[in-house]
Amino acid sequence: MTSLRGRVALGASVFLMLVAASALRAQTLQRSIYTSVLDKDGNPVAGLTTADFVVREDNLAREVLRVEPASAPMQIALLVDNSLRSSNNIRDIRDAAAEFIKGVTGTGMKNEVTVITVADRATILVDYTTDQARLLKAAIFTQPNSGAYMLDGILETSRGFKKREAGRPVIVAIATNGPELSNRYRDQVLSALKDAGASMHIVMAGPPPVDVISNEGRERANAFADGTEQTGGRYDNVLAVSALGARLKQVADELTHQYLVTYARPQSLIPPEHVKITAKRPDLTVRGTPAKVTK
Repeated sequence: MTSLRGRVALGASVFLMLVAASALRAQTLQRSIYTSVLDKDGNPVAGLTTADFVVREDNLAREVLRVEPASAPMQIALLVDNSLRSSNNIRDIRDAAAEFIKGVTGTGMKNEVTVITVADRATILVDYTTDQARLLKAAIFTQPNSGAYMLDGILETSRGFKKREAGRPVIVAIATNGPELSNRYRDQVLSALKDAGASMHIVMAGPPPVDVISNEGRERANAFADGTEQTGGRYDNVLAVSALGARLKQVADELTHQYLVTYARPQSLIPPEHVKITAKRPDLTVRGTPAKVTK
């Protein structure tokens, strides 16, 4: 009799544990992060699993559930500074844009790309398309006697992403160190990027801008630095403009070799302020952009 009671009690305990575990799973949500992982040479790292990543929300570790290659098509806006300051380097800038386009389009790829110039105002040269040949025909030339409106371009592009409900929006900007004429503030740009769920990547042709003492220069510098960091993007300065094409090819390679990392989040009325993904290996560089939640 005692043995029977013991077995019944044990069975009841196991049942209650299973019910509790099931209830706990029912109270969790699944969220995902588009994640770049690069080695010390800047090359994408393949073959990683759930054991290789750590996800933290407001410094609280979350359980990593799945790791798989990111396969959803991207909506990519390539913004090009073709203002007066680009005149000495426009051929390298044009060639670099072509290298990037080739890297994110073509056989088997379904990424939609638009090419936008920002001299005097944001101007769409080629609207969103998967047609590589059409994109490569974009006429990128220096606009005489013009200044750059890059922050305007980023803001308007982000709002466009939100309006068209882009599922995996990405901004890649080829910038110069000429004057920034946009009348925009850092917070406006960051808010628009966040609302769109977009990642932003900046490649500066030449040394950093020297006009940071002006209000426009400070706002651009802060928007570039904070925007790339907060959205899981990269910010590169390419001092030798002849190397610009190789760097844009590297950006394309990174974007097309991302992981989709899915993790568990407890249900809460207050969403986390900060989500951070890292690798357990200290020699790897990891960048992550939270995936948009589909309803």
